[in-house]
Amino acid sequence: MSNPTTWTYDADSGVYKSHHISSKLMEQSAQKMIFVPFTDKVQDFGKGMGETVTLMHYKDLADPTSAQLDDDDSRIPIDKLQMDKRQITVVPWGRGVEYTSMMQDLSKFDPANAAQKKLTRQMERAMDKAAATAFKQAKVIFIPTSLTGGSVETDGVPTATALVNINADHLGIIRDYMANTIHAPFYDGSNYVGIFSTKGLRGVKQDRRFESWNMYLRKGDFIFRSEPGRCESIRLVECVNSSALTDGVGTGSVLGEGVVFGEEAVSRAEVVTPELRANPNFQGNFGLKKAVAWYGIVAYATTWDSADDYEAKIVRVASA
Repeated sequence: MSNPTTWTYDADSGVYKSHHISSKLMEQSAQKMIFVPFTDKVQDFGKGMGETVTLMHYKDLADPTSAQLDDDDSRIPIDKLQMDKRQITVVPWGRGVEYTSMMQDLSKFDPANAAQKKLTRQMERAMDKAAATAFKQAKVIFIPTSLTGGSVETDGVPTATALVNINADHLGIIRDYMANTIHAPFYDGSNYVGIFSTKGLRGVKQDRRFESWNMYLRKGDFIFRSEPGRCESIRLVECVNSSALTDGVGTGSVLGEGVVFGEEAVSRAEVVTPELRANPNFQGNFGLKKAVAWYGIVAYATTWDSADDYEAKIVRVASA
């Protein structure tokens, strides 16, 4: 009498036996980048230029009490130009996966294609989190402590605790502070941009002052990814990546994190733009093991590391 046959399968090596496999491979939905498109690439910086780039800028001149001269012979007062700098140091990033040649030969679904898709999505999430971290380096912080007001702190570390979620009144305070106190330039000429977690946006969407994007954008205008609308001259964008923005901070996790910014908010220094790389002979075993990885040398940082007038470009909405 012959021995009974034992049916087995090994999904890791791509061998499937005694069962039917669906023709459709189920995949998790992707989280596209939200923060990275709002960063400014440092021009004329790349390979062979070291690991640190220095951003130079002139500090603004103080406004005199009066710029009027007494008469035609009066000597014009002379101010001194002062320069400041911001240094950004790039770092390597990367991650990879391996698969076997047998897995590729026997599997119904090509692991190489799957690896590339999954790594691309991982790379996008990692880069967006890094960019979000840079935005959250902002020195100016707004903490909502009542339904109509809040606390502004300027040292980059929140000490007050949020008691309510962000709303339209708070956005009005932030907008006016950026326009009149720190004189941050608008992002698109007449609006700032605010990126908030889902909970943060929920506190604004129900207000009558919230405008759907089709109410202010005209034919030919560019709509940002995940932009539901505008409020208080702030174009709002939703971020669902919880590793980038927390969806619950403050008392009872009442507040959704966010940032509001204008031009020159965050700079991106790149030596190697993050990209996929394939190794068809991983570990040198005659091509029996293969690997795909993403790799890049890049860094994100606030362009102006300051809370001063004419220098600060970002207001972070947060809580202790």
